[in-house]
Amino acid sequence: MSLSAMINRPAALLLAASLGLAACGPGQVFDGGREVGSQIDEGGFGNPTMNNALYHTGRLQYAEVLAQRFAQEVPTTINFAFNSAELDPEARAILQQQAAFIRNFPEVRFSVYGHTDLVGSAAYNHRLGLRRARAAVHYLVSLGVERSRLDALVSLGETQPIVATEAEERRNRRTVTEVTGFVQNHPLVLDGRYAQIVYRSYAGSGSSGTE
Repeated sequence: MSLSAMINRPAALLLAASLGLAACGPGQVFDGGREVGSQIDEGGFGNPTMNNALYHTGRLQYAEVLAQRFAQEVPTTINFAFNSAELDPEARAILQQQAAFIRNFPEVRFSVYGHTDLVGSAAYNHRLGLRRARAAVHYLVSLGVERSRLDALVSLGETQPIVATEAEERRNRRTVTEVTGFVQNHPLVLDGRYAQIVYRSYAGSGSSGTE
């Protein structure tokens, strides 16, 4: 489908995205890593006005649409062995897919969040989550992703388990890569051409040829 057709297409899509802004769950982040609704009680003057302007100019909707597209087209999560931050072959293969997508959208920022299971102390698990996030980011950079576009190495430790259990649980030992927002000084962003970014055609690739 042509870019113009795709840009003209999404009246319904953008409406759905804008309707979903008030209802999206935890973990869905927008520009600057702020969750939807956080601007309502942020304790400072001006941010609600700024976010309102971003919403009405389409920036927040486009960030959400791109986040949904990333989650639909690329596996966003990798898992780890118990008490380990080592990337296994499956994790590397998934990160290669993520890198291919990220390289195709140089105007977009991403964050990597590290998680652990509930075994061990909170302090140790926070450090382990950070090691896992760093391992994922370092591998993405080795695959040609600009480090400056990977916003944060964030450890959520044991605080957001997928499976609530005190036992070892592989599904909780993970990193998650998410769309954070847009690169501020990129020409397309400065021109407000978010649709051209979001609806760019993307051909997935399982490997960059770099190890």
